[in-house]
Amino acid sequence: MVRATDGLRLPGYDFVDPGLLAQALTHRSAAPAHNERLEFLGDALVNLFVAEALYKRWPRADEGTLTRARAELVRESALAAIARTLELGQHLVLGPGEMKSGGHRRDSILADAVEAIVGAIHLDGGFEACRTAVLPWFESSIDALPPPNKIGKDAKTRLQEWLQARGKPLPAYTLVSESGDEHAKTFRVACALAEPRIECEGEGTSRRAAEQVAAEAVLAKIDP
Repeated sequence: MVRATDGLRLPGYDFVDPGLLAQALTHRSAAPAHNERLEFLGDALVNLFVAEALYKRWPRADEGTLTRARAELVRESALAAIARTLELGQHLVLGPGEMKSGGHRRDSILADAVEAIVGAIHLDGGFEACRTAVLPWFESSIDALPPPNKIGKDAKTRLQEWLQARGKPLPAYTLVSESGDEHAKTFRVACALAEPRIECEGEGTSRRAAEQVAAEAVLAKIDP
C-alpha cells in the first residue's frame, strides 16, 4: 500500500514517528484522524518563529512594522508557496470530493498542511528541533522583504490612500461569483474605479482576500 508519506523528504528533519507526519498530511475530508489540531498548534509556532526572526533582524522596527511583515510572511498564499516548494500536494490525503475538485492544488489546504507539519515536528522532536527545521523554509521570503521603513499597508488601504490623495472617488467592490463546497469556497470580486476608469478582478478563499487581490491588480495599473 502506498502511504501519503512515501517519497516525502522534509529538509532538515526526519520523523521518529512517521504517523504524526501522515496525520499532518490528512485533510478532514479523508479521515477522523485529520490534521486540524496539528494545524492549530503549527499556526502558533509559525507565528512565533517568524516574529522572533523579524525581531532579531530589525532591532529598531516598531510593532506595527513587525506585525505587517509577519502577516506578509505567514499569509495563506505564502504558506502555500512553501508547500509547493516541499512538494506536499502530491502527498496530501483527501476525501473523494476534495480530490475531484483539485484540493491538492488549493492554497488553503496547502497552507493548512504546512502548519500541521510544523505542529507535528514540534510534537515529534521538540521546540528547538522544530525551529531549526522550519525557519529555513522562510529565509528566502524574509530576505526578499523590503527595508522596514518600506513595509507597506495592505492593497485596499494603499489604493484608498492613493485615490484620496488625488481627490478621486473611492473604489467599489462587487462580488462577481462564489464557487466550491461550503467549507472550501472560492470568491471572485471586482474592484472598479470611476476615475481613472479601471476594473480588475481577483480570487481568494474569502471575500476579503479576493478584494485584496483585486485591489492589488488595480494598483499595478495606476501606480506601476
